[in-house]
Amino acid sequence: MLNPGKGDQSQVPVTFGQVFAKGAVQPNVEIIGLLADGTNVPLQIDSKATHGDGSLRHAIISAVLPKLKSGQSVVITMKNSATTRTAQTLAPASLLKAGFSAGVTLKVKGETYSVSASDLLKSGKYTTWLSGALVNEWHVSAPLKTSAGVEHPHLAARFAIRSYTGLDKARVDVSIENDWAYEPNPGNITYDAAITVGGKTAFEKLGMTQLHHTRWRQLVWWGTTPEVHVMHNSAYLMATRALPNYDQSIQFSDGLLNDLKAQFSANSGEPMSLGLSVQYMPTTGGRPDIGLLPGWAATYLLTMDKRAKDVTLGTADLAGSYSSHFRDKNTDRPISLFDYPYMTIIDPHVGDTYNPATGKYEAFPACNNCESPNVFDVAHQPGYAYLPYLVTGDYYYLEELYFWTMANAFNGHPGYREGIKGLMIAEQTRGQAWTLRTLSEAAYITPDADRFKKQFETILENNLNWYNAQYSNNSAANALGILTESIGYSNNTAMAPWQDDFFTSAAGHAAELGFDKAATLMLWKAKFPISRMTGDGVCWIDAAPYNLTVRKTESSTIFNDIGTAYRATHASDFNSLACNSAAMATALGTRIGEMTGAAGSPVGNPATMQPALAFATNASPLTGVPAWKLFMSRSVKPDYSQGPQFAIVPR
Repeated sequence: MLNPGKGDQSQVPVTFGQVFAKGAVQPNVEIIGLLADGTNVPLQIDSKATHGDGSLRHAIISAVLPKLKSGQSVVITMKNSATTRTAQTLAPASLLKAGFSAGVTLKVKGETYSVSASDLLKSGKYTTWLSGALVNEWHVSAPLKTSAGVEHPHLAARFAIRSYTGLDKARVDVSIENDWAYEPNPGNITYDAAITVGGKTAFEKLGMTQLHHTRWRQLVWWGTTPEVHVMHNSAYLMATRALPNYDQSIQFSDGLLNDLKAQFSANSGEPMSLGLSVQYMPTTGGRPDIGLLPGWAATYLLTMDKRAKDVTLGTADLAGSYSSHFRDKNTDRPISLFDYPYMTIIDPHVGDTYNPATGKYEAFPACNNCESPNVFDVAHQPGYAYLPYLVTGDYYYLEELYFWTMANAFNGHPGYREGIKGLMIAEQTRGQAWTLRTLSEAAYITPDADRFKKQFETILENNLNWYNAQYSNNSAANALGILTESIGYSNNTAMAPWQDDFFTSAAGHAAELGFDKAATLMLWKAKFPISRMTGDGVCWIDAAPYNLTVRKTESSTIFNDIGTAYRATHASDFNSLACNSAAMATALGTRIGEMTGAAGSPVGNPATMQPALAFATNASPLTGVPAWKLFMSRSVKPDYSQGPQFAIVPR
């Protein structure tokens, strides 16, 4: 814990998320906090998710630090204890009695709409997210209404109110949503917005336009705002396998971190901005946001630097600016494929969305005034919310993960995905990769008590069953270890190894999260990146080409060995050159030992191959270790401090 402010603080509240390795914290075992001098710091542990053996997987942990001097860093070590605590459930009456109030006012076309969080708390219509002696968090939500009680058909406010016992201090997490899935006539809405806390204006924005099916967030405090920067143990987070094994030897300069924060600040001034996200998400080419984690998030994970954390959490906040957010008014939750198996974001014939079980069409209402510069896309989708939720425990990020996971599930045509199964096979290979990443993370981290947990697990299993039946457990599957859906170049005779590598890395990540059927898939996928390095008849210098020819004609069968594919990809005079020879380097215009495909770039082809090869080495060490050693012997490597999203290494 670090005090980044200029003044000393006392009675400093802190809440954060923590993931635990399987078996580390068994059921009925309490966690205690110890300072460096042995002083006990009482912890409140709100368990959210458990491993298959019943041990704790993810929890939200809260404490109140007695004091924190300016610039002081305090280490809290968490240990298992035989002691147990008595669970407590507190109502918000004491907070209200202390004078708490918060609300939102929106002026739309001259009409004033408002909602009071304190009135919602008084009504008793709240849900509890955190509960205990130290801190309680209550969630309330409602449509905004006029003074006459008329609801706005599209705009609603949500509050997550985190109250620290005895401190007269509460964090107020406010989000404004324009995202009802089936409300008629959705569209962009312009209004003046104001958030008040304790009778004072905490946020104000005039003349802002909220895009359709979006939401925006503001964090404000009732009482003095504490200043504390929580730094997790990066090595432990990665050792739990909840996160990929990024290269911890990378050094990040202070200037680079300052630049990262400056870039974010220039693009995050107001709601509907995007931070470091690409506005037109389908934009092609090397980008810092493409990978299992975006580059800025991997930087934060490796450094625990506050600047990188601000960028990571801030960009996740602003991911609500894409029109990919659909909330079900019947459940007040992100819409579920299990409730509407025939819905879709794309624009099919309405008849394609007919649900024979209900006799209703599930197409979304036509959208008017819906132009948006923020265009989302499955094939180029960053991983926004998983890491932020993991380290903060903020419900906003958990719901953001739900929104993106479900949007991916019902993005495609209901027939191609086989309705409620949510199959991702109709997407581009890279789209399948990022859908698999987000889906497996959601299935892993969603709280056990949430109905979405089983839904995400089921959709994931449906997809893994399909892949394993098509490939891993199919004796007739191609011998190269490629997804045949990636074949689409050179008159459908060639495929994109980099897209296939994205998928391999996503399968490896899912396997490390503990999904056994993903491990089966990963073992089959491992052969492709490994064979491109050390297979018979190949030269590892060109192991990461943009295209690889895998059959003679569109109607031909796929080659049975990687050497044949390699020779078919290159001209005969190139194939005659000795691998990694001076003659080959001259022909390529490279140095000896330099791979093709922008070897020095952190988003070049060898870089995008690296995670796939790292996961392949974990899955198949006998053949993977020699391939990895050869890969690491290359003479030109990226400076991953410029973007470490692909800097994953074997365990």
